[in-house]
Amino acid sequence: MNITTAENDIEYIMFSEERIKKRVAELGEELTEMYKDSVPIFGCVLKGASVFYTDLVRSYKGPMFMDFISVSSYGQAAKSSGTVSFKKDFDNDLKGKDVIIVEDIVDSGLTLKYLKELLRQRDIKSVRTIALLNKYECHPQELDTDLFGFKIENQFVVGYGLDYAGYYRNLPYIGVLKKSVYE
Repeated sequence: MNITTAENDIEYIMFSEERIKKRVAELGEELTEMYKDSVPIFGCVLKGASVFYTDLVRSYKGPMFMDFISVSSYGQAAKSSGTVSFKKDFDNDLKGKDVIIVEDIVDSGLTLKYLKELLRQRDIKSVRTIALLNKYECHPQELDTDLFGFKIENQFVVGYGLDYAGYYRNLPYIGVLKKSVYE
């Protein structure tokens, strides 16, 4: 692994900090309207969604509960392993609740499929999924999210919570990582 600095490792900035803030505010408004008669549980998929999640729940204007779950299909790799490992479950009782799974990126769709199947067994009222990024060409359409911030092509992106081997999460923008860093 040849990680230097973001200035050297980022090919180009895909979404600026300002563009992300604007889109997250729009998503917060949309969710506020969707759940105006409910008190949903927002479930953050750790660690990647944490930055998006924090901004999203701050832009949500209704009553809600925050919760955190941890699943992984990447480990330290640049591609999904194809296997989901469940590390931390919801703390809240989900029975009869509206649940919103907040994800950083939908790549293979495997993690969201796993979580939806798990939640269907828990007698919840409803489940919706939202992701900041949707790599639409990497998963079947039926594994799409209900809401997303941006559609992107199959590129390796980092920043705004997204990482490579734990690095770059703190970047305020989303950038495309140079192949020389992860190949």
